[in-house]
Amino acid sequence: MPKRIAFQPKRVRRRTFFKEWRTFRGLSQEQLASRLETSVASISRIENGTQPYTQDVLEALADALMTDPASLLMRNPEDPEAIWSLWERAKPGERQMIVDIAKTVTKTGTGN
Repeated sequence: MPKRIAFQPKRVRRRTFFKEWRTFRGLSQEQLASRLETSVASISRIENGTQPYTQDVLEALADALMTDPASLLMRNPEDPEAIWSLWERAKPGERQMIVDIAKTVTKTGTGN
């Protein structure tokens, strides 16, 4: 029989970027809590990893922070050297150049 997944309060959780996205969007915990109709304490616990989040919470956070759920889990919006930061600053024509360069560097799309 499979093990039941249960809340483990002392377990170290994987890194998330909830706080970084909130500050990147210029929001206080109070403002984000208001958007989500929850408490500041709940936002604080979610940000510091002491309160688990559900898929519904993750999606609500993503909507409130104008991003996608995956970005909240794996993208630091404050990292100016990250490829996604470069991508977001690029103009449409520059984006194609980025794709072409990436294909050359990784040798994909060339039949190799």
